[in-house]
Amino acid sequence: MAVRTGTRARKKKPEGQWKIDGRTPLNHDEEVKQEDPGMAARQRVIDIYSKEGFSSIPADDLAPRFKWLGLYTQRNQNLGGELTAKLSNTELQDNYFMMRIRFDGGRVTPRQLRAVGEVSRDYARSTADFTDRQNVQLHWIQIEDVPAIWDKLEGVGLSTLNGCGDVARVILGSPVAGVAEDEIIDGTWAIDKIKQDLILREEFQNLPRKFKTAISGNARQDVTHEIQDVSFIGANHPEYGPGFDCFVGGGLSTNPMLAQSLGAWIPLERVPEVWAGVAGIFRDYGFRRLRNRARLKFIVAQWGIDKFREVLETEYLDAPLVDNEPTRINPGSRDHLGTHKQKDGKYYLGVKPTVGHATGEQLIAIADVAEKFGIERIRTTPYKELVFLDVEEEQLEPLRNALDETGLYSNPSEFRRGVMSCTGLEFCKLAHTTTKATAIKLVDELEDALGDLDVPLNITLNGCPNSCARTQVSDIGFKGQTITDDDGNRLEGFQVHLGGALGIDPGFGRKVRAHKVRGDEVADYVVRVVSNYKDDRASGESFRDWVLHADEELLK
Repeated sequence: MAVRTGTRARKKKPEGQWKIDGRTPLNHDEEVKQEDPGMAARQRVIDIYSKEGFSSIPADDLAPRFKWLGLYTQRNQNLGGELTAKLSNTELQDNYFMMRIRFDGGRVTPRQLRAVGEVSRDYARSTADFTDRQNVQLHWIQIEDVPAIWDKLEGVGLSTLNGCGDVARVILGSPVAGVAEDEIIDGTWAIDKIKQDLILREEFQNLPRKFKTAISGNARQDVTHEIQDVSFIGANHPEYGPGFDCFVGGGLSTNPMLAQSLGAWIPLERVPEVWAGVAGIFRDYGFRRLRNRARLKFIVAQWGIDKFREVLETEYLDAPLVDNEPTRINPGSRDHLGTHKQKDGKYYLGVKPTVGHATGEQLIAIADVAEKFGIERIRTTPYKELVFLDVEEEQLEPLRNALDETGLYSNPSEFRRGVMSCTGLEFCKLAHTTTKATAIKLVDELEDALGDLDVPLNITLNGCPNSCARTQVSDIGFKGQTITDDDGNRLEGFQVHLGGALGIDPGFGRKVRAHKVRGDEVADYVVRVVSNYKDDRASGESFRDWVLHADEELLK
């Protein structure tokens, strides 16, 4: 009698891909979304929760459905970072919310900015943070106040809807779309078309997870297109002229991947169609079983870019795309700080709030300055800057001075220009470390110790591995974690990533082996490493290039 050897191969678990595995929910989030869509909770906020208080909100509305409304519960202030991995989301949360207000394309008027400032002042303990997705986030929001806040925001054309959740998030756009001298093509029409006609459709209200979009026709490629789910950047075709290249599958977090070009030229009028097609692939083929794999980048990685384009063209588009060489990466600066001439002869002025932090009163003061100078168009940027458009030449210096008086910086040091942080332990339930306050303090300490620097330097602080502050693609990136000192004490600390970059030679930062930095020693560490760089670098060598060959002892 023959003896069977070996073991039978295990049947592969379904990934929750709707077009392959069907729509049976494979986790609780998927069950919740199918039972009752996220946007349905909006009316319950108005009719029930705002009247009966926080305790009346069911768990499945608090998370995930409230995310569709732009609301997350914030972290209980009394819980240290060492508890993040030990407690559940319910145990970590407070009875207050973070509220995210969409500025699609980074566009905001003085009237809108004043309204946000008044909401901050009246309902959010005067908190306000500009984010690297061109949004504004407020904290300390009480459920009782949400309907009044929505009324005020909607009265000036702003919204929190789809600010979070498994949906298409705010669309990044060039802050100088339509005015920049170096613009290839203006993508504003496409941003508006997608926002107004597509995003709120039911077919895009249940994606596997968040879906990040960027559209910029600026030659500077100023929307971090390499780390978006889908992005469109300006490209010229030798026969058809200005249009867009499309990149798909970018993202950071614990599995960082850079987006890849479809190798196609896309005219402005087809951008919404292609966007809907890419979002449709994500919806239908996205991995829904495991939340940590439910991003478009994993589909692109599994299929390869050629198959992705083939599926896009054959299953989701009306016609094939036009082939084109992938767009060359612009090697220059991507921010818009300083004074720049517009194509109409006027100027735009870019200024910096420290780490993107502001107060309600400050937002109101900024709106007052803009109106005093007749400015109707303000822009936020993916680098947490503010840009003021349509400035007459003779008004530039008075405007700079007036904005400086509000607490903005029209001529920031390279440290103030390049430091960025996430929300961190103060409000975020995922964080292990304090980042915002650390970053604000860090800028002052670096300026005191080193003055200024003669090269750009990006320093980012992230409270957890999710890389909301782009840890892996910064010159110096700090990833928050709880560490243990020599005496066995549990402390706030950071793993360090060095030499990451987007742009001409993108890559993820180098980790220094077995090296962690205590939260209270971040400034000392940066001063030490930057001083080593200044002493050891070759003439004209960037920090990133130096890091790639520097001895590890100089990086500790």
